Amino acid sequence: MTKMQTAPAQTLPATTDVVIIGAGFGGLCAGIRLKEAGIHNFVILEKAADVGGTWRDNTYPGCACDVQSHLYSYSFAGNAEWSKRYASWREIQDYILKTTDDYQMRPFIHFGQEVNRCQFDSTTGLWTIGTSAGAEIRARYFVLASGPLHHPQIPNIKGLDTFKGKVMHSAQWDHDYNLKGKRVASIGTGGSAIQYVPEIAPDVAQLDVYQRTAAWVIPRDERRYSEFSKWLFRTFPSMRKLHRARLYATNEMRVWPIFHPRLARALQGLAKLSIRMQVKDPEMRAKLTPDYTIGCKRILISNKYYPAFNRANVDLITDGIQEIRENSIVDSNGIERPCDTIILGTGFVVDPRGYMKNFTLDGLPGHQIMQDWKDGAESYYGTMVSGFPNMFQLVGPNTALGHNSIIYMIESQVNLILSVLGEMKKRGSTYFNVKIEEQNKLNAEIQGRMKNTVWTSGCQSWYQQADGKNFTIWPSSTIEFRSRTKRIHTPALDWITVGAPLTAANEMQEGAADERQEGAVNDTPEAGQIKGADTGLKTAQEKEGSKKTTEPA
Repeated sequence: MTKMQTAPAQTLPATTDVVIIGAGFGGLCAGIRLKEAGIHNFVILEKAADVGGTWRDNTYPGCACDVQSHLYSYSFAGNAEWSKRYASWREIQDYILKTTDDYQMRPFIHFGQEVNRCQFDSTTGLWTIGTSAGAEIRARYFVLASGPLHHPQIPNIKGLDTFKGKVMHSAQWDHDYNLKGKRVASIGTGGSAIQYVPEIAPDVAQLDVYQRTAAWVIPRDERRYSEFSKWLFRTFPSMRKLHRARLYATNEMRVWPIFHPRLARALQGLAKLSIRMQVKDPEMRAKLTPDYTIGCKRILISNKYYPAFNRANVDLITDGIQEIRENSIVDSNGIERPCDTIILGTGFVVDPRGYMKNFTLDGLPGHQIMQDWKDGAESYYGTMVSGFPNMFQLVGPNTALGHNSIIYMIESQVNLILSVLGEMKKRGSTYFNVKIEEQNKLNAEIQGRMKNTVWTSGCQSWYQQADGKNFTIWPSSTIEFRSRTKRIHTPALDWITVGAPLTAANEMQEGAADERQEGAVNDTPEAGQIKGADTGLKTAQEKEGSKKTTEPA
């Protein structure tokens, strides 16, 4: 399979205040906002050769975002030049590259650094972060911003490793391989497959699409922005912000059918009408029509997917795969179909217990992430985990969305991180730790609010663990999430001081904490910048006892 492009590992400093793991949307957002807060002593460790994360890696034909361009971007880095409503991967990656340069982030990024272990020392309040190359760096805080969409899901199908033709995952597309005239089998009908299937169908001799479960696919707004619109957005930024706010509000209204499955079932009649209008063959229409409530699984958008099945060279196979042979695939009915190429449109390993299974993450004594999460990943607003002090995560458990932009959620999480850092400096604490009872209370609320939503209406999706627990989705509006994460609820955390008080150099400049709390974070989708002082965090701490400050919850 095609491998991700890597870079020679760069030499790391011995210590720093903050280590950020990953240079995708999340890691870059954290770095930019740290700089804006006056915190410059940080590094971003990226395993690949450039920034971009999933938009660097996914380059398959037709690859594009299913959130509108003006919303799938940072609120603080607006882009008037988006070419159309839903941008392609290339345009999104160009935006990430430009933003990285505009905010002068490259000096902070160390490429070719794949982190494989993080261990906390409670006697010093420091993390030791290690890489696969054997390098180490110590830091007061670390931010896990690798995200869930970087470990391709390879299906466990008998004989896949014996296939003599070409095999590639959609996230590892080989653009040097010519599909023209090939007999192609596409396994999976998720978000990637519905984009590349119609793009490759005209070139291949035969395309067999293997579907386990049909997806609801709704029409996509393919309109392009006129030159006048782009001029208007450039000349009057308030017009761009207004357009963004309108998109945000429209998307946010989609949350109502999620909480009211009856409403969702009423709306899915329109989706069925779309299938009837686009697919000619009644039998094919029946195969493509899901048997679950719309929204239970991820809703996909495309104007090209359904019409692709009107082509004579495209077939849909809904029987399971029995085995793969050297030059063919055999379905569960014993029918053998020859193929030259297998494309795996099977998505990603999104359960952190899967993609972090080879990642050593040790917190306070007795806390190892795989052990603590053995029954399922849980956290405090997807951002902090009890037992793992001074650790933050972006796009952690129960922060994904089914209706709006994940970038908005990332910015909300970074707001919370900055609030915690400000409180740490204000108190002079060595480390914080989320109280387990607070984390448990929040997660009980989250799971309780999942009941009677479309996510619990009877389907099995990648949002869920094997036991049905939804570890992925935030079960409310993004407005509520932003409100809850605007500033840290201090009684939910223990604030621990180890040894002597932090030095004067480590104190926050007068008034900076109040400024960050009161006026720095704009609570609208067009959030502004924050201000703050350099942390001046020290890595040398005396090891004489500790003081734990708690507050009543």
